[in-house]
Parts: sequence; C-alpha cells; structure tokens
Amino acid sequence: MAAPMELSCWGGGWGLPSVHPESLTVMAYAKFSGAPLTVNTINNSWRARKGDVPVLISEDIVISQPAKILNFLRKQKYNADYELSAKQGADTLAYIALLEEKLLPSLIYRDAKECLNLLSKRLGTSQFFFGDTPTTLDAFVFGFLAPIYKVCFPRVRLQEHLKQLPNLCRFCDDILTCYFRLTASGHTPAGQDTADANLQKLTQLVNKESNLIEKMDDNLRKSPQHPPRKLKTLKLAAGGEEGSPLNRLSP
Repeated sequence: MAAPMELSCWGGGWGLPSVHPESLTVMAYAKFSGAPLTVNTINNSWRARKGDVPVLISEDIVISQPAKILNFLRKQKYNADYELSAKQGADTLAYIALLEEKLLPSLIYRDAKECLNLLSKRLGTSQFFFGDTPTTLDAFVFGFLAPIYKVCFPRVRLQEHLKQLPNLCRFCDDILTCYFRLTASGHTPAGQDTADANLQKLTQLVNKESNLIEKMDDNLRKSPQHPPRKLKTLKLAAGGEEGSPLNRLSP
C-alpha cells in the first residue's frame, strides 16, 4: 500500500478550493492524476510566508514548491502527462515559463494581458490545452488564472480583461465543476462555503499590489520602450519517461 500523502496549502474562498496559485496548481494536478492527497488548509493564509506552502508530507519526506511536488507524484505513478509527446512536453515548459514571467504580481498589466491573450489563442475551442485530458499545463494555468477570475476585486483591469476571454473562463469553471465539485457561483452539493475573515485581509493586500502594478504600468508607458523578449525554444530529448522534460521541472 502506498504511503499516505498530506498537502498543506492556503485556504479557499470565492468559490475556490484555495486562493493561492501554487496551492491550486498542486491540488488540480492531484485531481487530474488521481493522486490520493489529504488536504490540510491553513486558515490564517494571509499571515503565511509565500514559501511556506504548498508542502507535501509523505512519511518522513517533506517537499515544497509545485514543480518538486509534481515530480514526486509522478514517481509515485500519478502521472497526468503520460501520453504527452516530447514536443508537447516542451510546449508545457514554455507556457509555464510564460505564466511565471508574465502573471506574477510584480509585473505589469501590459505583459499579463499579452499572456492571457496567448493562452486564450492556444486553448481555442478545446476543453484542455492538449485535447480532452488535463495535464500539468492545465494545472498551472488553472492555478494562476482561477484567483484572478474568481476573487472579488473592486476594480482590476487584468480581471476585467480575463472575463472578456470566454474560453479561459469556461476552462476555469469546468475544472471547478468537474474536479472540485464547485459550480460557477461557488456552491458545493452541501451548500455555500462560508467566507473566512482572514481572506478579506488577503483581498486588501492584493488590492494594494494591484494599484501599485497599475501605477508602474502608467510610468512605463512614459518611458522608452524596448523590444519584447521572446521565449527561448526548448530542445528536448525524445524518449521514455527518464528523458521527459516534465521530469526536469525542478532543479
């Protein structure tokens, strides 16, 4: 029998199982791959340091950082990317790099908007990014997009833009409904989740960051512009699981 696995992560709200992108990424991947995780939520999530969660514990093994946790799950035979080709593995790494570079809170609206447009174009009318089955890329995209889509901000331009991309909104809603049994309105079969007071603190902190981002964006509009940076093409070794680029997500 496989050793039990426990995941500690930020708590949820606004119809999300967690409001933390990295925690959502791991939770979604576990659902996609069928990994039997016991999830322990940290209620005072706004006080936790970013590097503290998510954390996976299995017997005497303690693993942090999403990429390392996903690699551990693959070694336990919970692999959502089993049928991906080498090219699809390369695409996965490239889009994950794009998400981490363009959608982190310290970056500007213009870059984040461009990232959302590229994701929307790549998804198109498909259910998931590589067809009918969710993979690592879907977990990362969901983890980054769902909080932007669902959390009730007073006025955030990036959220307003995301809601103008119906395929990405449908993508988030479908995962919440199919894998977390949460409807678009945030209801579960047992009723509506009660909002946690600490999550209100988180909203205030995020709002301050959003205002700072918009100010940075306005300042950059007045400064000389540089040509956009292109993502480097990732060369991968074709072959079995040992050569898969997804097994090298972590250092």
